[in-house]
Amino acid sequence: MKGMWWKLLGIVLVLYAIIGGFLMPVPAMPILNETIRNTFFHIPMWFAMMILMTISLVSSIQYLSSGNLQKDAAASEAINVSLLMGFLGLFTGMLWANFTWGTPWTNDVKLNGTAVAILIYVAYIILRGSLQDEHRRAKVSAVYNIFAYVMMMLFINVIPRLSGTDSLHPGNGGNPAFGSYDMDNTMRMVFYPAIIGWTLIGTWILSLKMRINKIENKLLYD
Repeated sequence: MKGMWWKLLGIVLVLYAIIGGFLMPVPAMPILNETIRNTFFHIPMWFAMMILMTISLVSSIQYLSSGNLQKDAAASEAINVSLLMGFLGLFTGMLWANFTWGTPWTNDVKLNGTAVAILIYVAYIILRGSLQDEHRRAKVSAVYNIFAYVMMMLFINVIPRLSGTDSLHPGNGGNPAFGSYDMDNTMRMVFYPAIIGWTLIGTWILSLKMRINKIENKLLYD
């Protein structure tokens, strides 16, 4: 069981978030109504995505400073898992938007910025696939990854918050962030564990993919 505690914690927290998210009482807000329960799924997945992208960024920087190909592999696999979380976040967000805004997609600055950021990371995967030499691929990918992370932060966290930029998302374009008006202390008891849970699950998937990567490389070079 040594080393398994955080994996079990991730499972427990996600199950807790799912059960609590569907059963616990939530504030009766106009327009949002029961769809506010998506707060426990949509937003934590985005948090997990950005944390995994940060892990990928750190791994790319470590590769550039050390030349260790395992760091390049960690950066690549972290991007793969973060995109999984990103697509899940997009899917749950589109479901939410369809019920609250009447359409799964609007001309919202944060929605468009998120789509661009994800496409930038999809281009990262395509770029890696086009390069055959592993050291060249690692160097080019690491530099691109740094660029992609900066652009992701700009499109998701900076531009939507600029004054005068309208957005339907809370905390952007002058809209207040989630606070006491739509997230009470009971919701926070599920929301924050959900962030931790989804992040741990994403990290677990990353660790499994790294183990597979090591096995494949060992078989390749043996």
